[in-house]
Amino acid sequence: MAKRSIRIRAVGAVAALALLASCGAIGSRREPPLDSFTAEQIYQKAEFELETNRDGEEAARLFGEVERLYPYSEWAKRALIMQAYAYHSERDYENSRVAAQRYIDFYPADEDAAYAQYLLALSYYDQIDLVGRDQGLTFQALQALRTVIERYPDSEYARSAILKFDLAFDHLAAKEMEVGRYYLKRGHYTASINRFRTVVEDFQTTTHTPEALYRLIEAYLALGLDGEAQTAGAILGYNFQGTSWYQDGFNLLQGQGLAPEPRSTGWLAKVYRQMIKGEWL
Repeated sequence: MAKRSIRIRAVGAVAALALLASCGAIGSRREPPLDSFTAEQIYQKAEFELETNRDGEEAARLFGEVERLYPYSEWAKRALIMQAYAYHSERDYENSRVAAQRYIDFYPADEDAAYAQYLLALSYYDQIDLVGRDQGLTFQALQALRTVIERYPDSEYARSAILKFDLAFDHLAAKEMEVGRYYLKRGHYTASINRFRTVVEDFQTTTHTPEALYRLIEAYLALGLDGEAQTAGAILGYNFQGTSWYQDGFNLLQGQGLAPEPRSTGWLAKVYRQMIKGEWL
């Protein structure tokens, strides 16, 4: 959260409450209408709701009132980014995303634009914690996180965005592995190979690549394609020899009288040339 406009100021919020209380008529039980307060007073009341009462929904409403009543003020700009944050604290990701995108559209050159873009990315990222969720959210999170990294490389959010990008990327590979294992277990070897191939070709920097290569050995041996299985074993041995997946793959090949070596003429041959021999053409 940018230091200038995002930090919650509890002292200021308490002062705002005192101001609000003093504006009411003596003996009156009805709080004066919001349009009788200044933008700063409403903003501080919203901060108080967010920080002290932990009521993000009410805080978001009040931040919205600042923008509605004082649309061209500096407080309105601050309130918009805080509204995005308040919605996110309530896990109202859709409204958080809308507020963040409006901030980016209205104030693209402002120092808090980086944080708005980061909040927008989080509105997708925070929903992809389970492998079984819609992968469209993961792709949207990756796109939004990449925007943070590329557009605001020197911001305090770029490093966090890089870490989350890697995790989201790993998540996509995990989904491919899940489906691939499902097909493999049921004997649908060609379908499983397509999934494991995606991991090896498109997600080779993730933690799932060693297992994908091992599963390719299993699937190709089941189809009688020994050369492909051997090539998968060769790639696994060269890049991941210290893993249990290599040892299991080596034992599987050895049990068939085979050794891990490049014998493929298909897509794995290209992967072998690229990953091991450095031949990209």
